[in-house]
Amino acid sequence: ALRCDLSRVITYMLANGQTDRPYPFIGVPRSHHEISHHQNNPVNLSQLVTICTWEVAQLADLLQKLKSVSDGTGTLLDQTLVYFSSELADPNSHMHYQLPVVLAGRGGGAIRPGRHVIYPSEVPMGNLFISLLSAMGVSVPTFGMDGRAPITDLV
Repeated sequence: ALRCDLSRVITYMLANGQTDRPYPFIGVPRSHHEISHHQNNPVNLSQLVTICTWEVAQLADLLQKLKSVSDGTGTLLDQTLVYFSSELADPNSHMHYQLPVVLAGRGGGAIRPGRHVIYPSEVPMGNLFISLLSAMGVSVPTFGMDGRAPITDLV
């Protein structure tokens, strides 16, 4: 749909946060949710790494496919914003702040890629979503319970 310009927005979710789906195809017979409450158990941690590694490989595959499509001024990845994250930074403790986020692509110049940026813990995730919406031409004053202003240094 992106390649043919039939859509400008897609959602690609591997599984919801509380799924009980097992991962036997990568050697993990239990669910992501179950083992994410790892209690520092080495077996759980190892299986969690296996699942997360597979998920990041799926992201890498998507990004490579976007990068392989020329659009005349660059690649489809240059014109795309890809947001990759989880709803919890540490599922063992249900920590939902300081989430690791990958933003890929340039969004037509809205994002300067190739950086690792760490924001103070008091910067809410909603501010990032305000910025991403703005990059797509949608102006919103707030997002969620705590998003109040765009993040200004994404470009």
